[in-house]
Amino acid sequence: MNISSEIKIEVPLVAIPKLSFADANEPKVSSLSIASIRAKKELLESNKLTPKSADHLPEEPFNETDVLLYWNKYAQRLGDKGHKIMESLLLINDPVLYGTSITLELPNEGSKIDFESEKQGLLGYLKGHLHNHNVSIEVIVNETVKPKMAFTAQEKYNRLTEKNPNLELLKKTFDLDL
Repeated sequence: MNISSEIKIEVPLVAIPKLSFADANEPKVSSLSIASIRAKKELLESNKLTPKSADHLPEEPFNETDVLLYWNKYAQRLGDKGHKIMESLLLINDPVLYGTSITLELPNEGSKIDFESEKQGLLGYLKGHLHNHNVSIEVIVNETVKPKMAFTAQEKYNRLTEKNPNLELLKKTFDLDL
Protein backbone atom coordinates (compact mmCIF):
# COMPACT_ATOMS: atom_id res chain seq x y z
CA MET A 1 0.00 0.00 0.00
CA ASN A 2 1.58 3.07 -1.20
CA ILE A 3 -0.14 6.25 -0.36
CA SER A 4 1.25 9.21 -2.02
CA SER A 5 -0.33 12.49 -1.55
CA GLU A 6 0.96 15.80 -2.48
CA ILE A 7 0.35 18.83 -0.40
CA LYS A 8 0.48 22.06 -2.24
CA ILE A 9 1.09 25.24 -0.34
CA GLU A 10 0.77 28.47 -2.13
CA VAL A 11 2.87 31.33 -0.90
CA PRO A 12 1.75 34.73 -2.01
CA LEU A 13 4.46 36.80 -3.61
CA VAL A 14 5.17 40.01 -1.78
CA ALA A 15 7.08 42.79 -3.40
CA ILE A 16 10.13 43.72 -1.35
CA PRO A 17 11.14 47.33 -1.82
CA LYS A 18 14.80 48.04 -2.54
CA LEU A 19 16.42 50.00 0.23
CA SER A 20 19.17 52.36 -0.75
CA PHE A 21 21.16 54.29 1.84
CA ALA A 22 23.19 56.18 -0.69
CA ASP A 23 21.86 59.28 -2.35
CA ALA A 24 20.81 58.88 -5.95
CA ASN A 25 23.47 61.39 -7.01
CA GLU A 26 26.34 59.55 -5.31
CA PRO A 27 27.99 56.64 -7.09
CA LYS A 28 27.76 53.27 -5.41
CA VAL A 29 30.91 52.06 -3.66
CA SER A 30 31.86 48.44 -3.25
CA SER A 31 32.17 47.41 0.40
CA LEU A 32 35.56 45.85 -0.32
CA SER A 33 37.11 48.81 -2.05
CA ILE A 34 39.59 51.36 -0.78
CA ALA A 35 36.96 54.06 -1.25
CA SER A 36 34.62 52.29 1.19
CA ILE A 37 37.38 51.99 3.76
CA ARG A 38 38.10 55.71 3.34
CA ALA A 39 34.38 56.52 3.66
CA LYS A 40 34.11 54.48 6.87
CA LYS A 41 37.20 56.18 8.28
CA GLU A 42 35.79 59.63 7.47
CA LEU A 43 32.50 58.69 9.13
CA LEU A 44 34.31 57.57 12.30
CA GLU A 45 36.39 60.77 12.35
CA SER A 46 33.30 62.94 11.97
CA ASN A 47 31.65 61.11 14.88
CA LYS A 48 34.71 61.67 17.08
CA LEU A 49 34.83 65.39 16.32
CA THR A 50 31.22 65.96 17.29
CA PRO A 51 31.44 67.71 20.67
CA LYS A 52 29.05 66.71 23.38
CA SER A 53 26.76 69.32 24.76
CA ALA A 54 28.35 71.05 27.74
CA ASP A 55 24.92 71.51 29.32
CA HIS A 56 24.76 67.90 30.49
CA LEU A 57 28.25 67.54 31.94
CA PRO A 58 28.63 67.59 35.75
CA GLU A 59 30.35 70.48 37.51
CA GLU A 60 30.54 69.46 41.17
CA PRO A 61 32.92 71.40 43.42
CA PHE A 62 36.13 69.75 44.62
CA ASN A 63 39.18 70.68 46.67
CA GLU A 64 42.93 70.12 46.50
CA THR A 65 42.72 67.08 48.79
CA ASP A 66 40.38 65.37 46.31
CA VAL A 67 42.74 66.20 43.44
CA LEU A 68 45.76 64.80 45.34
CA LEU A 69 43.86 61.62 46.23
CA TYR A 70 42.87 60.81 42.63
CA TRP A 71 46.19 62.09 41.26
CA ASN A 72 48.09 59.63 43.45
CA LYS A 73 45.65 56.80 42.66
CA TYR A 74 46.19 57.37 38.95
CA ALA A 75 49.97 57.41 39.45
CA GLN A 76 49.72 54.16 41.41
CA ARG A 77 47.64 52.62 38.63
CA LEU A 78 50.27 53.59 36.06
CA GLY A 79 52.99 52.10 38.26
CA ASP A 80 51.06 48.85 38.55
CA LYS A 81 50.82 48.69 34.75
CA GLY A 82 54.59 49.14 34.47
CA HIS A 83 54.65 52.79 33.39
CA LYS A 84 57.22 53.79 36.00
CA ILE A 85 58.42 56.92 34.18
CA MET A 86 54.93 58.39 34.03
CA GLU A 87 54.35 57.44 37.65
CA SER A 88 57.49 59.29 38.69
CA LEU A 89 56.53 62.35 36.61
CA LEU A 90 53.18 62.53 38.36
CA LEU A 91 54.83 62.18 41.77
CA ILE A 92 57.73 64.65 41.23
CA ASN A 93 55.72 67.54 42.68
CA ASP A 94 52.27 67.81 44.15
CA PRO A 95 49.85 69.49 41.76
CA VAL A 96 48.52 72.89 42.79
CA LEU A 97 44.84 73.73 42.34
CA TYR A 98 43.67 77.17 41.15
CA GLY A 99 39.88 77.04 40.76
CA THR A 100 39.37 74.16 38.33
CA SER A 101 42.85 74.44 36.81
CA ILE A 102 45.54 72.06 38.07
CA THR A 103 49.15 73.22 37.71
CA LEU A 104 52.07 70.81 37.72
CA GLU A 105 55.70 71.92 37.78
CA LEU A 106 58.15 69.69 35.90
CA PRO A 107 61.96 69.98 35.81
CA ASN A 108 62.56 70.00 32.01
CA GLU A 109 61.03 70.00 28.53
CA GLY A 110 61.62 66.26 28.05
CA SER A 111 59.50 65.39 31.05
CA LYS A 112 56.84 67.81 29.82
CA ILE A 113 56.70 66.01 26.47
CA ASP A 114 56.39 62.65 28.24
CA PHE A 115 53.65 64.04 30.48
CA GLU A 116 51.72 65.47 27.52
CA SER A 117 51.44 61.97 26.04
CA GLU A 118 49.52 60.77 29.12
CA LYS A 119 47.73 64.04 29.88
CA GLN A 120 44.43 63.15 28.16
CA GLY A 121 44.12 59.87 30.04
CA LEU A 122 44.79 61.62 33.35
CA LEU A 123 42.38 64.42 32.50
CA GLY A 124 39.60 61.97 31.67
CA TYR A 125 40.25 60.06 34.89
CA LEU A 126 40.13 63.22 37.00
CA LYS A 127 37.02 64.57 35.26
CA GLY A 128 35.21 61.32 35.88
CA HIS A 129 36.23 60.85 39.51
CA LEU A 130 35.93 64.52 40.53
CA HIS A 131 32.57 64.79 38.71
CA ASN A 132 33.63 68.06 37.12
CA HIS A 133 34.28 68.45 33.40
CA ASN A 134 35.80 71.93 33.70
CA VAL A 135 39.07 70.48 35.04
CA SER A 136 42.18 71.46 33.10
CA ILE A 137 45.87 70.70 33.59
CA GLU A 138 48.65 73.21 32.98
CA VAL A 139 52.30 72.18 32.91
CA ILE A 140 55.04 74.61 33.93
CA VAL A 141 58.68 73.83 33.17
CA ASN A 142 61.05 75.07 35.87
CA GLU A 143 64.61 74.26 34.84
CA THR A 144 66.15 76.44 37.55
CA VAL A 145 65.43 73.91 40.26
CA LYS A 146 68.44 71.61 40.27
CA PRO A 147 69.28 69.28 43.11
CA LYS A 148 72.51 70.10 44.88
CA MET A 149 74.77 67.11 44.75
CA ALA A 150 77.54 66.79 47.31
CA PHE A 151 80.45 64.59 46.29
CA THR A 152 83.42 65.46 48.49
CA ALA A 153 83.49 65.36 52.28
CA GLN A 154 83.72 69.17 52.45
CA GLU A 155 80.69 69.58 50.13
CA LYS A 156 78.69 67.10 52.22
CA TYR A 157 79.64 68.94 55.41
CA ASN A 158 78.66 72.32 53.91
CA ARG A 159 75.35 70.88 52.72
CA LEU A 160 74.57 69.48 56.19
CA THR A 161 75.48 72.75 57.93
CA GLU A 162 73.02 74.54 55.62
CA LYS A 163 70.31 72.25 56.92
CA ASN A 164 71.44 72.32 60.55
CA PRO A 165 73.77 75.13 61.72
CA ASN A 166 74.26 73.35 65.07
CA LEU A 167 76.58 70.94 63.27
CA GLU A 168 79.25 73.66 63.23
CA LEU A 169 78.91 74.03 67.01
CA LEU A 170 79.25 70.27 67.41
CA LYS A 171 82.42 70.26 65.31
CA LYS A 172 84.01 73.08 67.33
CA THR A 173 82.97 71.67 70.69
CA PHE A 174 84.53 68.28 70.12
CA ASP A 175 87.34 69.56 67.89
CA LEU A 176 86.32 67.28 65.00
CA ASP A 177 87.91 67.01 61.57
CA LEU A 178 86.22 66.12 58.27
